[in-house]
Amino acid sequence: MRVLVFILAMMFLPTPAAAQEAGGVPAPSITKGKGDKCVADTDYMRRYHMKELTHQRDKTMQQGVRTKKFSLKECVACHATTDDDGQPVSINAPGEFCASCHEYAAVKVDCFQCHATKPEEGKQARRLTLFPMTAAAEPETGQ
Repeated sequence: MRVLVFILAMMFLPTPAAAQEAGGVPAPSITKGKGDKCVADTDYMRRYHMKELTHQRDKTMQQGVRTKKFSLKECVACHATTDDDGQPVSINAPGEFCASCHEYAAVKVDCFQCHATKPEEGKQARRLTLFPMTAAAEPETGQ
């Protein structure tokens, strides 16, 4: 009897594909970055990008270490999309690279409360000096 109930339940429960076809939650639209390849494997970045960004933030803010590998500025420079006029669109605009996945996963992105949401040509990021000892931090290198 349990087997029959299970089989009937499986026949009548909607599948994720059917839910999407019926107007369910749309899958995120992930655009390709501008570079040749990402700083790490795509599957790794999808799963651990926040851990790497947080680690990079801590190294920068607490130790003055600035590298490009997991820099939010570098992520935005590669993944920001452009509008019809070729101008960068805010990366947290609906449907854009970061916003697309974070909306799908119902995850709030708070990076852009402080950081620029689109790349700015020829402008250096503003450095906030909280402690005099961090003012002499070495400039960002190509690491």
